[in-house]
Amino acid sequence: MRTETLAIPKPKPKPKWLRVKLPVGKKYTELRSLVDKYDLHTICTSGSCPNMGECWSEGTATFMILGNICTRSCGFCGVKTGRPEQVDWDEPEKVARSIKLMKIKHAVVTSVDRDDLKDMGSIIWAETVKAIRRMNPATTLETLIPDFQGIEKHLDRIVAVSPEVVSHNMETVKRLTREVRIQAKYEQSLSVLKYLKNQGINRTKSGIMLGLGEQEDEVIQTLHDLRAADVDVVTIGQYLQPSKKHLPVKEFITPDQFEKYHLIGKDLGFKHVESGALVRSSYKAHKHIH
Repeated sequence: MRTETLAIPKPKPKPKWLRVKLPVGKKYTELRSLVDKYDLHTICTSGSCPNMGECWSEGTATFMILGNICTRSCGFCGVKTGRPEQVDWDEPEKVARSIKLMKIKHAVVTSVDRDDLKDMGSIIWAETVKAIRRMNPATTLETLIPDFQGIEKHLDRIVAVSPEVVSHNMETVKRLTREVRIQAKYEQSLSVLKYLKNQGINRTKSGIMLGLGEQEDEVIQTLHDLRAADVDVVTIGQYLQPSKKHLPVKEFITPDQFEKYHLIGKDLGFKHVESGALVRSSYKAHKHIH
């Protein structure tokens, strides 16, 4: 008896413009040795960020708080999903100490979603910013926050500690949000960004990934929506599949197309636009505070 097996489609080969240079330089080497020596946790290392060497050489690094298990199961994200561990109330001091040891000039702090907590992690968020300010008064800060389900009293805790930049990513266009982000809502994310600006945050920021099946007009509409929410900074990068379990890459966006979106963003009035295949949320983050 003859049986047929279904062929599993091969992943699209990466184009040449996605090749990553190995991180080098004295500053990178120094920071790498500190991270290894003191077992410091950064998203740069755990996420194998392609821009790690460039960012570290400029004194920028990204830290993740509230554990490494997320309560959401987004189709694009490589972070584990499940039941998170207990909150570590010493974490704010640990992060602040890491920044001091690494002599970071500009720190980006992000977190998993903690929908399991009554405050959704917003108290630890605020305490982390306070600890960093206390221990590293010259360090500037960007907080890349979850949506906190749009609950204003949780967002107010971020507003109260006044980071130089507050970021919340849209991740994708409206049509694909339900598939890509699952528990998140497009309009809610926009309202979060608008609320932050209305409450006095000087610089707000968001980011989207391309290559998930979006159309050009949808990307442009998302940029329009972000400007309507008075967002100041936008990052646009290429989605890369973390594993076979995650959403596949539908398309590799060309450098020319990224440049087109960059020009459109500038014409719309964004104060800063980062658009390119290897761009990630915290890419050149130190420039976004000015």
